[in-house]
Amino acid sequence: MQPAALPPRRPGTQVPAATRTLRVLRFLAGQPDPVPVDRIARACDLPRSTAYHLLGVMVEEGFVTHLPEEHLYGLGVAAFEVGSGYARQVPLQRIARRALATLVDRTGHNAHLAVLHGRDVLYVLEERAPGRPPLVTDVGVRLPAHLTASGRAVLAGLSPAQVRATFPGPESMVERTGLGPATPRALKELLVQTRQRGYATEDGEVSEGMASVAAAVRDHNDHPVAGVALTYPVAEVDGAAGADGVEALAAEVRRTADQLTRRLGGGRAR
Repeated sequence: MQPAALPPRRPGTQVPAATRTLRVLRFLAGQPDPVPVDRIARACDLPRSTAYHLLGVMVEEGFVTHLPEEHLYGLGVAAFEVGSGYARQVPLQRIARRALATLVDRTGHNAHLAVLHGRDVLYVLEERAPGRPPLVTDVGVRLPAHLTASGRAVLAGLSPAQVRATFPGPESMVERTGLGPATPRALKELLVQTRQRGYATEDGEVSEGMASVAAAVRDHNDHPVAGVALTYPVAEVDGAAGADGVEALAAEVRRTADQLTRRLGGGRAR
């Protein structure tokens, strides 16, 4: 039986709207900061009213973020998820498996890879060290991004507008052990510290007695597409010096994130 042929395109159908939408998304993706609607309309050769209509729909769907107090528009979290989809599927998992196994061999602690999914991180790969117990970060598990080291590593690489759109208020921020940022302001300060330090940390905010260090993997557009993390018992590492200290573990995590970033065509992980 022959498959049914696609109907011919007709003028005035949804195709022009789809083309305009993709043109707007491509333009916003190339901007370092959110931009006003007039600039979008000019760059995409759209009537101002059409640009407003398209942006309104994309805001509702999460592909665009609107900053009303500044009259600016930027990419939303949904656009980030689509953009990172290629890297977080089979290619990223394939190239990361050996790198995570090597990280486990060098440190003796469990390692995992997670991607941002809305306000959560989704764990897509885990390498367990011999003799170490299983963690809550098993493959397929989702945890609040603002509480995990891997989530913070990715969030620290997003624009402030994207973070505000993801966590607009205290009601969007859950807790597990009573620890961690409870307001957008607290999260903002934590992400500033993460950027300055060069890696993310988490201590007892996901599981009592356990802590993590993480670094972001970036693609060729310098977008953070995943977080590489090591999780360890606090009693074994806190206060330890040399190869057993937190700084040493963070250096190993960043080394692995750098390797995966280069494999994706990006520069050095931050």
